[in-house]
Formats: sequence, structure tokens, C-alpha cells
Amino acid sequence: MSAGTAPTVLLVEDEVSIRRALRPAIASQSWTLLEAETLGAAVAVAASHLPDAIVLDLGLPDGDGLELIRRVRTWSEAPILVLSARDQTRDKIHALDLGADDYLTKPFSVPELLARVRVALRRYRAGAATNAAPAWSVGELHIDLARHEVRLAGVPLRLTPIEFRILAEIARHPGKVVTHGHLLRAVWGPHRDEPHVVRVHVANLRRKLEPSPSRPRYLLTEPGVGYRIADGPGLDAPERG
Repeated sequence: MSAGTAPTVLLVEDEVSIRRALRPAIASQSWTLLEAETLGAAVAVAASHLPDAIVLDLGLPDGDGLELIRRVRTWSEAPILVLSARDQTRDKIHALDLGADDYLTKPFSVPELLARVRVALRRYRAGAATNAAPAWSVGELHIDLARHEVRLAGVPLRLTPIEFRILAEIARHPGKVVTHGHLLRAVWGPHRDEPHVVRVHVANLRRKLEPSPSRPRYLLTEPGVGYRIADGPGLDAPERG
């Protein structure tokens, strides 16, 4: 997707009512819409048209939408946003670990879905999906991966090596939820399986970089799943974890 080109969004959904509701909403964004009702059709359309983003229902009549994530990730890093009635935490973690960028459960808010697609497309357009920028900023927080430096309002923060590695790993995946399992493997290695260790270090990180650790603006929680870096001013809702 080059600058100035209208993004192409593939909607993979077998429910006619949802496709009908999303058509005018997507049109309002000046995006080009592609549609598929089955897994087979979605694979074919994704391979032939190389969409800039995919909105994916998991419960398809001829297979599981997770298979589309597996296949698409063999050739593309285009953002995939799961839109599903499956609301179990394990389903979210599975989809995200396979390579999905975001997860919304049905029933959903159309404006929220559009906002999340816009964020994903913005990151993808900037090349962040495949090559994370060496420096990243939001609000008063600045992370310089190349210099191994984190500043808040211009003041350097003293982070432990593990705290920096956690923050850097999340910052390398802007706009995406990074699961506890991903962080454990990336920071501690493939044989560590103690999510509470991640939570302890994230809590310590928040004490150093958040104005109010119980209401984080920068390092946001996806409950039971993992963390994401805020895209913009962050959220002020209280979070647990």
C-alpha cells in the first residue's frame, strides 16, 4: 500500500446481516472493499488481491478462520483483525499468537471496529508491521531502540535490562497485542511458562513510566491476554494486570 492509494480491506464473514451493515461504514472511509463468505474463498481472494487489511470471522461454514491467519502469515504481514463470537481468552490468545493483530468479540461497535482498522492500516502503511522503527514516541514517552534509551518528558528512565526488553518487545509490535506467552519466549526463552513473572515486571515498568500506574496511558492491558503500546494519548480507564 503506497501513500495516496486507497487501502483494500477484505471482509471475511458468512453472516449477510453483518456484511450488509459494514458495507456503508467501510465505504465511508474510502476503502476498497472485498468480501468472502467461506475460508476457501477468503484464501483465494487474499492470495490474488493481497489486501492491506483483513477483518476475519473465525466461524466459517467450510473451516476455521484461524487457518486463514496461518496461510496469510506465510506471505503477508498485512494486519488481520478478528471479529468473532468466540469470547474465551484462550481463543483470543490463539488467534494473536498465530499472527492476528487485534480481536473484537460480537456484538461489536462499528465505530470501534473502524477505528481499530484505521490504526492497523496506519501502522502498516508506515512499514511498522514488518520493520519496527528504531524510535517510537507517544505523548511524553519516547523509546529509542537503537540507543537502548527510554525518556519520559525528556528525562531518561532507569530501567532494568528485563524491563527494557519487555518494553522494547511491545514497542516493536505497534498497534498489536503482545501476549504473555510471546513476551516470555522473547525475553526469557522458550522454556519459561510463568505469566505472573511478566505481570510483576510490567507493574514495575508502570511505576516508572506511567503518571498513574493504576490508570495507564502508555502500556495498556488486554485482560488475560497481554499488552499493547497506546496509539495516541492512551486510555485513562483503570486496568488490572
